[in-house]
Amino acid sequence: MIDAFEQLIVLNPWTMAIAIIVGFVLLIYGADWLVEGSSDLARRFGVSSLVIGLTVVAFGTSMPEFIVSTIAAIEENTEIAITNILGSNAINTFIILGFTALIYPIASQRSSRVFDIPVSILAGILVFLFVIYTPPTTWSWDNLGSFSLDNGAITLWGGIILLLIFCSFMVHSFHIAKRNPDESGEIRLLPVWKMLLLIVLGLLGLVLGGELVVRGATGVAQTLGVSDAVIGLTVVALGTSLPELATSCVAAAKHNSDLALGNVIGSNIFNVFFILGVGAVIHPLPAYPGLWLDAAMVVLASVMVWLFVTFTKKHEIKRWHGALLVLVYAAYLTYRLMCI
Repeated sequence: MIDAFEQLIVLNPWTMAIAIIVGFVLLIYGADWLVEGSSDLARRFGVSSLVIGLTVVAFGTSMPEFIVSTIAAIEENTEIAITNILGSNAINTFIILGFTALIYPIASQRSSRVFDIPVSILAGILVFLFVIYTPPTTWSWDNLGSFSLDNGAITLWGGIILLLIFCSFMVHSFHIAKRNPDESGEIRLLPVWKMLLLIVLGLLGLVLGGELVVRGATGVAQTLGVSDAVIGLTVVALGTSLPELATSCVAAAKHNSDLALGNVIGSNIFNVFFILGVGAVIHPLPAYPGLWLDAAMVVLASVMVWLFVTFTKKHEIKRWHGALLVLVYAAYLTYRLMCI
């Protein structure tokens, strides 16, 4: 059934276009329902919007990355498993936060500046270290391993380390939620079951919409004769990041900037520590040419965001910051595609 559905999209130009259009509609409505339902639920139970963005919303909008990377790891297509995550994280920070800030300046909370954003920086650094370091087969003081830009891998132990850090992050997030209840927003009169229904429908719309857009866009790229490497760095990464883009832009338009920033940071953390962790446990993820640069750009993106929200008077990502993020990504992508 799935193969027949995929062939229908890829082989028929009309269904490619329809899949992309329907996917965008589902993304927009799904993002709106998810933001409304999760925000209302957070206020109902006294949980801050930031924590909801870092957990429920982030996990829901990271499902496309999880599905793509997990299937890729199972099928031993390790390059897609990694490029999907690093490409998505770069797009999340450079493009999604960039365009979101252009819509409305993104405010930050202290917990983001002192913990969440540094954790996302650590995520990129760990991926960089894992892929450039090759541990020895037998440990000794004379043989502590070697470093290479292209020969490392995220092994089983690397995946376990990532998952352990992810579990610690989740424990910390719930601890913060208990310590800092949200008392600023007024509680809506919607019943809890309606809030939960909005969240479920929103997540379903985001996941299905992202899948349709990826399938349709991949079919278009293949029809035009674009290489798989280009598809992995652009179409797949952008397609699986569309839920984050839709959710964050809707949140920014509603001036719910905590949720916009928390969604992107949380998704980046989920992507590396959880999704790459699961992928590495399933199958070792070896480095590919240029991986060190992709990992370095993920680190740079998080560092730039941290600098913006730490050293500005209002601790926010301003519109010109957003423009700078977009320009940096454009330069990086141009260079990356020229090297393929």
